[in-house]
Amino acid sequence: PWCFIGKRRLADALRQYRERHPDAEEPAVRWLPFQLNPDLPEDGMPRADYVARKFGARGPGVYSRVAAVGNQVGISFAFDNIKVQPNTLNAHRLLCYAERAGRQDVLAEELFRAYFIEGANLTDQNALADIAARAGLDRAAVAAYLASDEDRERVAQADMEARTTGINGVPFFIFNRKVDVSGAQDAEVLLEAMEQALAEG
Repeated sequence: PWCFIGKRRLADALRQYRERHPDAEEPAVRWLPFQLNPDLPEDGMPRADYVARKFGARGPGVYSRVAAVGNQVGISFAFDNIKVQPNTLNAHRLLCYAERAGRQDVLAEELFRAYFIEGANLTDQNALADIAARAGLDRAAVAAYLASDEDRERVAQADMEARTTGINGVPFFIFNRKVDVSGAQDAEVLLEAMEQALAEG
């Protein structure tokens, strides 16, 4: 959920950046693979079991805080709708596919909405194909892609590279390959990092 919140705060930072630099080239946003739970079974696991295992009795309180922050950035989290904690490998593969089609950021938005608001099962390839279609991708082509192993190794390799560079949580922003920001920081913090990256060339 913090990635969804981070996406909203980044959008705000980008809006402010464009206001400050109206003649600058439009910054590009690129999503890179990182699985929080790479060891989950391919079909995921019951969400209630996952929350109990990860947070114990603190679970409800943790998510009520996240929901409150979500409301501040226009996200109406519906955690009770989520029944499956997914293995996100195929969702990350789909983001690779969408990048080549120029629809990656749109797909990221649809994945977040489908999971955190509608409770979609992101391990279900049919559900992923439906989400991709909402993002403007060809559903039949996506279904064929998901049925293959294409980009599976690419995602695994990128995930491993992130971990070896010290990334151990998300969201994690890298601006112009120079300035890193960890966590769903406020838009002002992200904007400051963008300005720093710009100054460093």
